[in-house]
Amino acid sequence: MGLATAKIVGRDHALVLCDVRQERLDNAAATLKDIGIDAAAVNCDVTDRGAVADLFDTATRLGTLASVIHTAGVSPSMGAADYVMRTNAVGTINVNEEFHANAGEGAAIVNVASMAAYLIPEEFVPTGQFPLALSDADAFFDAMVLACNAIPEEARSGYAYAASKNFVRWYSESQAERFNARGLRIVSISPGSVDTEMGRLEEQAGAGAMVADAAVPRWGKPEEMAELLAFCVSDKAGYLTGTDILNDGGVVASMRERARAAAANG
Repeated sequence: MGLATAKIVGRDHALVLCDVRQERLDNAAATLKDIGIDAAAVNCDVTDRGAVADLFDTATRLGTLASVIHTAGVSPSMGAADYVMRTNAVGTINVNEEFHANAGEGAAIVNVASMAAYLIPEEFVPTGQFPLALSDADAFFDAMVLACNAIPEEARSGYAYAASKNFVRWYSESQAERFNARGLRIVSISPGSVDTEMGRLEEQAGAGAMVADAAVPRWGKPEEMAELLAFCVSDKAGYLTGTDILNDGGVVASMRERARAAAANG
């Protein structure tokens, strides 16, 4: 999704690409170069606050920072619960807080949450611990891991994913006023099952079944997400902040309506 978005944003802006895997980073830069888009490539682990600060230093040296499209994240099949939580939640804190500290008036950031944030029951999400992220990231992470450890081991990574993406959504909504005080916008989008390398890892874990049951019964395309991501940080979306946009092909809507109908008929 990040590469697909870079192809759009790179038409009008200088780009800085970031990835923790050097081979993927090099391939992305080469792909963009083939279509006439030059991009600076920075290897960066978003869970390392110092590395993220260096990334923003690189970007601001190239010019005025107009936007950040934060697509870094991992799925349940990619690691243990603590890895998923650290990458998705702590990574979001690091990138967004550095954006808040470095970006100039008029800049925007868009984060990637997930439809999973809409599917986990609210009573299972430790939202009371979320504000810790603003004052003590380590304490926040410890609290999130504690919540994960209360879940049966076989479901722990999946829970960590849904809870971490719920945090991304919460952060993007709750910090809008603070960001606006510096003339910044913050938004998140929640994709459904998208036809990417990471998305397909979850196909056997349930995502495939949800695709079949959606109002639009197919996988989403990275380009469809990219158009929305690019719009969110564009001047056309100047009034858009503090909200999450669910772009899931109707999965959540279908599931809620079917649950309502089943309850009514039961």
